[in-house]
Amino acid sequence: MASLISSFLFILYSATIIVASSESRCRRYESIISFGDSIADLGNYLRLSDVNHLPQIAFYPYGETFFHTPSGRASDGRLIIDFIAEFLGLPFIPPYFGSQNLSFDQGINFAVYGTTALDHAFLVGKGIESDFTNVSLSVQLNTFKQILPNLCTSSSRDCRDMLGDSLILMGEIGGNDYNYPFFEGKSIDEIKELVPLIIKANSSAIVVANLFISLP
Repeated sequence: MASLISSFLFILYSATIIVASSESRCRRYESIISFGDSIADLGNYLRLSDVNHLPQIAFYPYGETFFHTPSGRASDGRLIIDFIAEFLGLPFIPPYFGSQNLSFDQGINFAVYGTTALDHAFLVGKGIESDFTNVSLSVQLNTFKQILPNLCTSSSRDCRDMLGDSLILMGEIGGNDYNYPFFEGKSIDEIKELVPLIIKANSSAIVVANLFISLP
């Protein structure tokens, strides 16, 4: 729970800074790069799903109040990240998985419904074997690291400048690390052991994101 709260507060803090600033003082971000789970997933899980076994988010009532069709979001409309993009005057961020020719100009979303802060293999080693999405936070970050050179070379702008002009949202992620063992009937004591590990995973991800921004 501590990780869930801290991750959400990280997003909330970022959003508060944006909203609290006057338009004349508001940092002009050119794109958004986001990581997380269903609270920030803009369509990745749907694109990663078997077309013959689509998840519930592929059907109504999902998407019916704004997009008027299921958009891959675990919502009947928009998510917090959509409102942040709208406030910044940016287009809705495209999901990375299943997309082609993405650029910093569009922003990139790596969040995946049902994913965890801790790696799949680690959780399985702890006896947590729910059928969860194997796109953990570290997988999302490594994916971004792998495609970063292509993103940089496909633009005429300096890579460091592009990263510096991007708002990076880390989370919310960590709630599913608690949900799955709870659903499997694990004890409170077993789940408590995960708390510092989840916090560390989130903290390390934020450090890695800062390293991206600080590229030489």
